[in-house]
Amino acid sequence: MGTLFTIVPSAVFAQIPDQPLNDAERPLVSLAPAEQDKVVEEQAQTGNIFKRKPGAKHSYWDNLEGHLTVEAGIAGNPWTKSGRNFAQFYVDRANTVQLNQILGSLSHPVEDVGHGYGIGFVIEDLYGSDGRFDPTIGMGSGALNGLYQWVPTQAHIDVKFPWLFKNGIDVQVGQMYGLIGAEGTPALARPFYSFGYASDYIVPFEMIGVVATMHITDHYDWILGIDAGESTSFGAASNNSRPKGWFGFAAHDLMGGKLNAHLIGHFGPEQNNRTARCTADGSMCSAGIGRQANDYVQENADAMISYKLNDKMTVTVDGTWVHDDYLRADAYGVTTFFAYDINPNLTFNARGEIFRDNTGAFITEYSSYTSFTKAISNQPYPYYNALPTTYGELTVGVTYRPEFINRNVHFGQFTFRPEMRLDKSLNGTNPFNQGCTNGAQQCTVNNGTNNMLWFNADAIWNF
Repeated sequence: MGTLFTIVPSAVFAQIPDQPLNDAERPLVSLAPAEQDKVVEEQAQTGNIFKRKPGAKHSYWDNLEGHLTVEAGIAGNPWTKSGRNFAQFYVDRANTVQLNQILGSLSHPVEDVGHGYGIGFVIEDLYGSDGRFDPTIGMGSGALNGLYQWVPTQAHIDVKFPWLFKNGIDVQVGQMYGLIGAEGTPALARPFYSFGYASDYIVPFEMIGVVATMHITDHYDWILGIDAGESTSFGAASNNSRPKGWFGFAAHDLMGGKLNAHLIGHFGPEQNNRTARCTADGSMCSAGIGRQANDYVQENADAMISYKLNDKMTVTVDGTWVHDDYLRADAYGVTTFFAYDINPNLTFNARGEIFRDNTGAFITEYSSYTSFTKAISNQPYPYYNALPTTYGELTVGVTYRPEFINRNVHFGQFTFRPEMRLDKSLNGTNPFNQGCTNGAQQCTVNNGTNNMLWFNADAIWNF
């Protein structure tokens, strides 16, 4: 589909029960959803909504959790002529203060209900400018069409079965974040305000389906799943007539808790099986390719390893790849993250990435408020892309949790994250700081610059 469809990042942490600190803010290896619930279950004595009276018998609802995260930020790029930061989703609009997200969740960790069975759930919704790139077709998509949009991000039931393996099988059913990647949609599920190329364009944000995590041993999990596809649902709201599937393995807490890793793939048709639609003047067309979409497979794969060097430093390496049979196109990259805890309130973060878009089919700037939603729902939409390009990216920044504020605020915590970032074309193309010219709505840009230096910052309040 060329620039007509791109895939979006998964969240490393499906739930954020408390303000993440230190390691919890780092891009560590993503645990399977059921494993995330296990962590929450072990940490949660009681939730923060209902308070159990002393001596009262425990109720299932004692562990009900409610959380809210508010993020606002600005991506400063004084050299852009398009008003955009090319190859970006959430931080695409240059020099504009944005309310990125108000993310609210109601959740319950998986809790034993007898005979080794357990049950929990997560309901989560997002409002803000990030909603433009996190829709699920058929689930409130298009309810709002401006800069600030509303989208449901999670709605799943989590069940533990004491079957087959010592630690059983965990199953999630419903809408959830994808299983791969190092940077998540929730503001505190990533170390920077901006995302890397792989996180924006290879790993999926949302899915609706079933995922089973089989705990083969205390340290190794086998992951299987089936879903409707990326950012889409079933029936009339689907993009084709075939499902996609997950297959992979995860290892955690190896070498005394220092090493985590996973290798996970996502496979199945992803193109749109509707007939292409164009505007009356022919300036824009949609992504549909007809019934043949059901037979062309798209493959995503992610290999990630994270190692804790010592109590203060962690290194994570993430290799990601996507291939689309219909497009005959590949995109792939390697990203390295480094985190150093300077003190309990200040963490230094660095990210370096090399990313190749072999045909120019994946890296796309969706240039209107509704471009991405229209792209995945077979409507004409404005965009611009680049020639085949090898991108390099280096980002450095800090995560600052000011003690003088947080020690006096008893309702949530405050985080501030400034960063400096340099993007560069490594093969001579010029895709940055320029958009379509002469009124074109869909185009390929090569008359901009070969690099983009920008300065970003966001502020986050979370409870």
